[in-house]
Amino acid sequence: MGRLSKRMEAVAALVTSKGVLADVGTDHAYVPIALAESGRIRRAIAMDIGEGPLSRAQANIEAAGLTEQIETRLSDGLAELAPGEAECILIAGMGGELILRILTEGQAVCGRAKELVLQPQSDIPKVRKYLRLHGYQIEAENLVCEDGKFYPMMRAAHKNGGHADNEHCRPLLEDLYGPVLLRERHPQLLCCLEREKCELERILEQLGGQTASEKIAGRIQEVRERLRLNRQAHRICSGQALPCKPYGSGNT
Repeated sequence: MGRLSKRMEAVAALVTSKGVLADVGTDHAYVPIALAESGRIRRAIAMDIGEGPLSRAQANIEAAGLTEQIETRLSDGLAELAPGEAECILIAGMGGELILRILTEGQAVCGRAKELVLQPQSDIPKVRKYLRLHGYQIEAENLVCEDGKFYPMMRAAHKNGGHADNEHCRPLLEDLYGPVLLRERHPQLLCCLEREKCELERILEQLGGQTASEKIAGRIQEVRERLRLNRQAHRICSGQALPCKPYGSGNT
């Protein structure tokens, strides 16, 4: 996977389905090319809303000699993908709100896929919450630091029996920091938490020096609550508290 960055290598590693991959927002089509070359997928549909990125993707696919395995398709999100056409839907490198729009508008398509592999660039807790509230189980997560920035990513699948919300013992904490990252005490999560703690403490210090107002007081309370959750996650990652059990283990 020489064409891939460290972040995208980690995203590609989350794909487990051996069948058809739909890469939404494919850009250069590097991920489907790498997965096809390594024999980890049977076929791919490389999709993008822009004709320019799709042309670049097509050129790269042709250069790799993979035109029989990878097709390109102009599409706004999942609009041009039929339900059941792909076993794995990959959406990486987009803002969280855009990913949520694609998932919401493409519910019929997502519902027929075996797995979703997602790497939101922002609003990560919102994406995890959406999955939690729509009957998905986060099966695997990774957290990669590249060029000084942390990139969370996840693989999710529909949970048998539907709605999984009540099976989370700490839903807010898990939405913020990742159920699998917490459970596995991911080493990069500890680094991420320490950086966040320093930033939150810096914000508190700045707010403390400002003229008191209802707005400032509310913001201080908000930052203190986030610090509380940060400490709770830190205790889990450092082995001072037990993480939640895996999904389906009887948590209430």
